[in-house]
Amino acid sequence: MQSSILKEKLFINGEWIETEGTHQVFNKYTGELFSEIALADEKIVDQAINAAVTAHKEINFPVEQRYEVLMRAADLLKQNQTALAETIAIEGGKPISDANVEVTRSVSTLQVAAEEAKKLTGEIIPNYNAPGRFLYTVKKPVGVVAAITPFNFPLNLVVHKVGPALAAGNPIIIKPASDTATTTVKLCELLEEAGVPKGYVQCVVGSGRTVGEQLLNDERIVHYTFTGSPAIGKHIQQTIGLRKATLELGSNSATIVHHDTDVEKAAKKIARMANVNAGQVCISVQRVFIHDSIKEAFLDTLVREVAQLKVGDPLNKDTNVGPMISEKEARRIESWIDEAVSAGAVVLTGGKREGSVVQPAVLTNVKKGLKIVDEEAFAPIVSVSSYDTIEEAVALVNDSKYGLQAGIYTSDLKLSYQIPYLLEVGGVIVNDTSSFRADQMPYGGVKESGNGKEGPAYAIQELVETVTVVVNLEE
Repeated sequence: MQSSILKEKLFINGEWIETEGTHQVFNKYTGELFSEIALADEKIVDQAINAAVTAHKEINFPVEQRYEVLMRAADLLKQNQTALAETIAIEGGKPISDANVEVTRSVSTLQVAAEEAKKLTGEIIPNYNAPGRFLYTVKKPVGVVAAITPFNFPLNLVVHKVGPALAAGNPIIIKPASDTATTTVKLCELLEEAGVPKGYVQCVVGSGRTVGEQLLNDERIVHYTFTGSPAIGKHIQQTIGLRKATLELGSNSATIVHHDTDVEKAAKKIARMANVNAGQVCISVQRVFIHDSIKEAFLDTLVREVAQLKVGDPLNKDTNVGPMISEKEARRIESWIDEAVSAGAVVLTGGKREGSVVQPAVLTNVKKGLKIVDEEAFAPIVSVSSYDTIEEAVALVNDSKYGLQAGIYTSDLKLSYQIPYLLEVGGVIVNDTSSFRADQMPYGGVKESGNGKEGPAYAIQELVETVTVVVNLEE
């Protein structure tokens, strides 16, 4: 455990830079000052972009070196797991057990990205109607990439952007969420130790209004990868024009519990997955649709299991639910619960707030038009509604501006085959909640949940240019 406040610098062009301004990062549970991180100004951001552009043009980063750097970085993450997990728990409020899982997943994500770097190949194009010509494609890096990352997974969601960018041979500029930027700085230290070429990784910390806007308006950056709100995602797309972006914009994810499943097993899993990281997960279970015939039994188990979750200090190994990212956000969800109750919703357990800690809540009798139904709660809360037919359940899931992932519990093999074609989402999880994610799988949504896919193999394809080559053999 730390005994003094950390003083962190920015990583620019292979060097560690101090600046006049700093951003203070606090322990999300105790409120104590944890670290002070250098803030980037306009000059520093320009310096970072210049370094990335120069690296792309002048510094060779061959595939075998990309593989070695990423694998070495994965090893270093593993070696530093305890310290990284503690940093995530302190500055992010994530329970230490979940923080350890995040580090483990990040190791795997880098390893998968490294392996995918070796699979970057073009293809020979069959020639049916152009005699005397040989047609093939090559893959090459797109250029400078900017990654704008959120607070809720301050290591793994950064790695999901850095790993594929480097595997594809692109320099990357990271703008992490300021309140959890210590973790990103630690990652950059390990990438430097792993041997990433000078200029291929930059870290700039600052607000979206300053640093973010400068990154968006600099046309030397050719691709943006962003995880955050739909409002910011739309702003990014409008600002960058024809330049490309991968946008993961959240959801109010739903899980269906059909009458032909193990009710107790489903309720226990949903109780846990609705409250991981205090519900601050894009695919957190927010809406549950339960068949009328099993609603009572389901709610009995769900309420009991949610009420038993241990809430408190994220550094305590027994804690299931820690604080939200800020008291401001905790007050927001408290007001959303009050709005729902005023409209007739019933709180079966939880919902009380103390500082930035919110007791996990289960609500029923909710309806369309309430924020906890229509918007992304990003908080430890789940609403439960019932349905009569599976067609009704599908309509309820689809009645949302979001479409990231959905889950369904059923023993009906035919239904499990049909449901991916019926639900308007980017991922369907059968016999599990919407919250499942394997880091190698394609991950991304439809509607206001964004566009493009994460998962190293799929992200890499968006970070390379396919160049068609035609050789005239008759000259």
